[in-house]
Amino acid sequence: MKNKIFKISIAASLFIGTGVTNVACTTDNLEDVKNLGAFDTSNFFRNEQECFFALVGTYDPVRKYAGGFENMVTFFNAGSDDFYAGGGSATDGAGIQGLSNYQLNPNTMPVSYWRDYYQGVSRANVLVEKIPQANMSDAIKKRFTAESKSLRALYYFELVRMFGNIPLILKEIKATDDYYNIPQAPKADVYAQIEADLLAAIPDLPMTVSGDQRGRFTQGAARALLGKVYLYQNKKTEAAAQFAEVNGTPGGTSQYGYKLVTDFASLWVTDNKFTSESIFEVMHTNKGNSDWGFWGQGNDEGNSINIMVAPRGYSKIATDAPDVVAGWAFNPITQDLFNFMQGDPRMNATILNVKALKQQGKADYSPAYMDNGYFLNKYMPTKDEVTTLPGPSELNYRQNYIYIRLADTYLMEAEALNGTGARAQALLDAVRARVGLASVPVSMQAVKDERRRELAGEGHRWFDLVRWGEAPAKLGSRGFVAGKNEILPIPYTELTGTILQQNPNY
Repeated sequence: MKNKIFKISIAASLFIGTGVTNVACTTDNLEDVKNLGAFDTSNFFRNEQECFFALVGTYDPVRKYAGGFENMVTFFNAGSDDFYAGGGSATDGAGIQGLSNYQLNPNTMPVSYWRDYYQGVSRANVLVEKIPQANMSDAIKKRFTAESKSLRALYYFELVRMFGNIPLILKEIKATDDYYNIPQAPKADVYAQIEADLLAAIPDLPMTVSGDQRGRFTQGAARALLGKVYLYQNKKTEAAAQFAEVNGTPGGTSQYGYKLVTDFASLWVTDNKFTSESIFEVMHTNKGNSDWGFWGQGNDEGNSINIMVAPRGYSKIATDAPDVVAGWAFNPITQDLFNFMQGDPRMNATILNVKALKQQGKADYSPAYMDNGYFLNKYMPTKDEVTTLPGPSELNYRQNYIYIRLADTYLMEAEALNGTGARAQALLDAVRARVGLASVPVSMQAVKDERRRELAGEGHRWFDLVRWGEAPAKLGSRGFVAGKNEILPIPYTELTGTILQQNPNY
């Protein structure tokens, strides 16, 4: 299916014109695109097959976490105290460099962070409206609607935590609508809608999925997301209740079948997908034949973190050196994180010390911008993972990205319990015991420290620092300004001709 959208400011983000791309269908039922990309939806969404095609398209934006150069993981890693932007030079990617040194402005803010998620919102809105009239069973209607609302909640959660006050749109935007004058809603209203969508969705989602349905929303995934949404609003009692449903007995198997894997390092084995620890996982494949012409445009299916974090000019010399791929050297690890991880059993699975390999004569590499010789090992590509299928190998790595996993929800529940009490202690102990660490007295600081070690490089640290109010102290030396950098600038192109107001101090 060809994408005939015309990209014009916010209209491009809100129209349904891309709502059924990336699915195995033909254009037989689609009208020619008119009026900035709108198409007649009255002759689609007629049955289960057509609604399923649209649902697949509504899932597509979740690949924003690890897909394309502007993926969220490397971007927000770069803004944290654990990583720098890296890359070839100080000008290698204006957006990622700008977040890392806090010089990001409306002109350098990547527009995709706004548009990709609003396209996801738009697709979900249309599905929620159209599903009731489709010819399919009530059970399928309920599930598809629940998935659409869960995805809309996820996309609005990302938008509100990145940009603050944003337009709240809950219906199909048509060419006749005044889409340039949609006001921004207070954050509280957006969060209320996110909560409502998830609470409505949970009863109609399956407890578990298997086979080719893996990667779709389940009750556990929606509850975990709802707990996270509550936690970001400091609704700790509500958050703890949702996480308790997801987590079950710490260290045991929850009602949804979740259980910590025994070997922490196995989480990062490319072909070890959808483990018992995975709550919501984003699928990537080398079978999409992703290419430079559409990389990062929503049609690519490879994991881009892999090539981005690999060291430049890497070459293996000794037989016992890791056989990693030479990459682009983004997200080099700070000395501070390297020091913080010393003595931790998760160190080697998290950090590849290429500097030591070079000093030992086991490997060589070309030092890049801001690197200390330490690289993110969780997503490090190895030669055996290089695709032999069509498409550039750099763009077709197949490692999945786990957006929410059980160790994360254990620690979020412990935080929601204010780092006190027997259950918070048991949750913290379970995460540490999995890697052979002894118990330490639970406290908020102990939980925060455990999150930093356990989840290093997975894209969470920047958001943690911001919501804890610790970003000014931890990132002030990088240029972080309190009252400004807690949220991102709205891209300039999205403001043009609209009533949207730029975020403060940008």
